[in-house]
Amino acid sequence: MFTLPNLISLTRLPLALVFLQENTFYRIAALILAMLSDALDGYYARRYDLSSRIGTLLDPLMDKLFVIFIISVLVQENAPVTTWELVAFFCRDLAVITYTCYLIVTNRLSQHRVRSIWSGKISTFLQFLVLIALSLQIPVPPVTFTLFLFLGILALLELYFYVPAPS
Repeated sequence: MFTLPNLISLTRLPLALVFLQENTFYRIAALILAMLSDALDGYYARRYDLSSRIGTLLDPLMDKLFVIFIISVLVQENAPVTTWELVAFFCRDLAVITYTCYLIVTNRLSQHRVRSIWSGKISTFLQFLVLIALSLQIPVPPVTFTLFLFLGILALLELYFYVPAPS
C-alpha cells in the first residue's frame, strides 16, 4: 500500500484543500502540482515495477476526489459553468461508473482487470485545464464540454470491448 506511487497519488488530497484559500496563485500552483503528481505516480509505478491493484484504484480515485472538490468550490464561488457543462465535464466519469455498475450486476467485475484507458488520461488532463481556466476566470470554449461527452462515449467503448466474455 505505501509505495512511492501511492504516496504521490495521496498528495492530491491536501492539494485540494488549498482551494479553500481564495488565492489564485496558490490555486494554480495546487492544480499544477496535482497534474505533476498524476503523471509522476504512473511513471514511478511503471518505471520501478511498483504497480499494484491498490494503486490502479487509488490513482483515479484521487483524481476524481480532487476534481470534484475543486469544481464544487468553484461552482460555490459562482464559476461560469452551466448544469449541462457540469454533466459533460463528468461524462467520462459517469460512463465508467455506469459500466462498473453493469459489471457488478452481471457478476463480471472479477473478470475485469483494472487499468487505465487512454480516454481517461485525456479526460483528466482536460479537466485539469478547465479547472485552471475557471480558476483564472477564463471562459471555457463550449466545444471543450462536447469533447468530454465524446470521451465518455469512447470510455464506454474501450471498456466494453476490453472486458472478456463470461465463461
